[in-house]
Amino acid sequence: MQGSRGKAALFTVALGLLFLSACTTQKPVVQQPRSDSSQIIVNVPTDVKDSGPEQDVDVSHIPDAVPRKEVRTRAGNKSPYKVLGKTYHVMPTDKGFVQEGKASWYGNKFHGKRTANGEIYSMYGMTAAHKTLPIPSYVKVTNLSNGRQVIVRVNDRGPFHKGRVIDLSYTAAKKLGYLKQGTASVRVEAIQPLDNVAVSHPAAPQLPVQSNSTVARAPVPENPAGYELPKNTFLQAGAFSTPAAAEKLRDQLGGLTSLPVKVIPPSEDALYRVQVGPIGDNLVLMDLRSLLEKNRLPSPHVVYD
Repeated sequence: MQGSRGKAALFTVALGLLFLSACTTQKPVVQQPRSDSSQIIVNVPTDVKDSGPEQDVDVSHIPDAVPRKEVRTRAGNKSPYKVLGKTYHVMPTDKGFVQEGKASWYGNKFHGKRTANGEIYSMYGMTAAHKTLPIPSYVKVTNLSNGRQVIVRVNDRGPFHKGRVIDLSYTAAKKLGYLKQGTASVRVEAIQPLDNVAVSHPAAPQLPVQSNSTVARAPVPENPAGYELPKNTFLQAGAFSTPAAAEKLRDQLGGLTSLPVKVIPPSEDALYRVQVGPIGDNLVLMDLRSLLEKNRLPSPHVVYD
């Protein structure tokens, strides 16, 4: 996203390969805390150009994000927050949200890095960054110059470049047809999913399927909506002063989930911690969190081991 976090690299042009480069980015680096605390640490790097894959790829087979009802937590939703001297307030709801303005995109420089809510950014996913929409939100983005549309899931903060309203993934920007220009005039409209039901929407005009057999197909993320978590993500369900209390909770959790549940011995504070995981998918994590709360178990939080 044209303004939130640190991520990786600028590619140079090699003979016989097409290099796709985006506009100059100014993304504060968001360092995710070791738990899902409301604290966000922001570092602002110097301007560096972003880029797409090393060679041109076909993204027409990558599906749009499919809206579904999700639990919104503190992760990525600290409000107010300040970046580059300006204060932003996260909206309490995205219902009825419509906005027009410039969209930018981000790719290789941030590929594999954490987004504002702790998920892993993939330039091949269908995600986006927005300054004030609650995370997560689903939005339909229309390129006003050609009518193409995509549906993306907002899981990041930015863009913090003046005059830009949303930062799309490389794949979303390519589907909308503005990679080379770097920015495009767009309309952003929030989509409300039904409770606990994935919502499909009529197909919208997108980038045509590439027929050139020399163009490789881009890899499809396991979940294009961007739910991937770092490999060391755990849900901590409780911390106790006695091993018996921790083991009791461990046994309760073992009857609710097939994920590994373990008791972590005391380190510095003499507490026995009960953790579930590792968890690689934020959708799984959110569903598990809701399940524990419905069973009146202690309120869990995310930790990174």
